[in-house]
Amino acid sequence: MATNALEFRRAVKATAAETYRAFTRPMALREWLCDGATADARIGGHWHYWWNNGYYASGAFTALDQDARVAFTWLGKGEPAETQVEVILAPTEAGTVVRLTHAGVGLRGKWSGPRKEFMSGWDKALENLQSVLETGQDLRFVRRPMLGVLVDEFNAEFARRLNVPVVEGIRIAGVVEGMGAQLAGLQKDDVMVALGGLSATNWPELTNALQDRRAGDVVKVTFYRGAEKQVVDMALSQRPIPEAPPSPQALAEAVQALNTQVAEALSACLQDITEAEANYRPAPHEWNALEVVAHLVATERENQTWITDLINDDERWGDRFENPTNVAARIGAIVAMYPTVEMMLELLSRSQGETVGMLAMLPPTFVAHKGSYWRLARDLQTQLTEHLREHVEQIRKVIAAARQ
Repeated sequence: MATNALEFRRAVKATAAETYRAFTRPMALREWLCDGATADARIGGHWHYWWNNGYYASGAFTALDQDARVAFTWLGKGEPAETQVEVILAPTEAGTVVRLTHAGVGLRGKWSGPRKEFMSGWDKALENLQSVLETGQDLRFVRRPMLGVLVDEFNAEFARRLNVPVVEGIRIAGVVEGMGAQLAGLQKDDVMVALGGLSATNWPELTNALQDRRAGDVVKVTFYRGAEKQVVDMALSQRPIPEAPPSPQALAEAVQALNTQVAEALSACLQDITEAEANYRPAPHEWNALEVVAHLVATERENQTWITDLINDDERWGDRFENPTNVAARIGAIVAMYPTVEMMLELLSRSQGETVGMLAMLPPTFVAHKGSYWRLARDLQTQLTEHLREHVEQIRKVIAAARQ
């Protein structure tokens, strides 16, 4: 079989050590190459990468020269045979030159599709590697538009209660004012199943469906409103991305300022609330006001675990698709230990303070990983401006229902 090695070159303004990490650490690989990764970076050690579009690849490391060379075998889904990848890192005054060779790839026949994918895939990936190493920004995220929806748990029980005839889908918990979903008429408890002709029944599928889309694109969204299946055209919105503050202390201050805004909003909507109102449940399976705050407490605890993983360069959260902050037993246990509004708000304030304290103490070695630091800053600030404020509005509605 005739083969021809594919060769790529990319100059990056980053040290050879940071670039070497990008090819050997699972957390770093997720930030520029794939959506999930395991990697045992030793000779003979196994690696496995996967993408939200259903593609995956595996192999073993065959050469590891610290900060200079990485080589590994590669066998991806649907590919005719195993191939070989070698990465050479050459330090320069400006940074590092990355030379990547993908050998053993056939020229035609069964190799036509994989060869084309390798050429396009490595070119885009190395462009993203440069962006992540130099600025921290993951171009897959920066260039991806958004729907303007808040999502929540969906399973067979929710399908029964909402009279939806499918058990897999994305349940909309709310829509963002002025963004695509709201303008297209989507609303709370609609269950989305497809976007742009692609299945979108879970978060990875939705991410994949948006992967090659840009703000302004109009796509068809398929969803259920109760038993009725509907299809609407939706214009995708520009994704607002908060800037990463220049230092851990600045990030801590930015998050604390957002926490203060949320605390003021919570205090305003919980002012003069009675304990009966705080425990009022609008429907058998919906949270009361105390449980919503308990969910916010659980979110802060998960944030602290995530930050710990990031500092350790070993992110376990990246492989989870379920939401550990929604577990009923966890929420119930927090409420049982802190059964009043005053106690719950004090607990939330302390939990947020711990998160802010961790941010202020982020070590320089972590901040040097620009992709990880940018992602942390982006996600925490987005969470406070979208997730927490959405739950404040949820509490307002629960209290209004209780007072009726």
